[in-house]
Amino acid sequence: MGEYSKALSSYERALEIKKIALPPNHPDLASSYNNIGCMYRDMGEYSKALSSHERALEIRKIALPPNHPDLAASYNNIGLVYDNMGEYSKALSSYERALEIQKIALPPNHPDLASSYGNI
Repeated sequence: MGEYSKALSSYERALEIKKIALPPNHPDLASSYNNIGCMYRDMGEYSKALSSHERALEIRKIALPPNHPDLAASYNNIGLVYDNMGEYSKALSSYERALEIQKIALPPNHPDLASSYGNI
């Protein structure tokens, strides 16, 4: 509906609840940071988006196996932010890292691979 500030407020409230209820490196916290990052990206607040996506990636690196698809999703989201900022070499690096993980974690005809190739 385009009501990003309302969505952001809800995602931030969800994060606060999860911080109380879950351990500090629980994957659900990473999902909240990811959602917040997506909202900031949609709002054009790229530095805040990048910070949120990087926090999600940090948690996922601790909580998940090294080739988990959620890590690839974090790298793709970071790449999207860099792309929007016009920092194309950083975007490309993030997209390529996502693709590396997806090639290991997903079947060869998975649609996420197609998305990563399209991003690249």
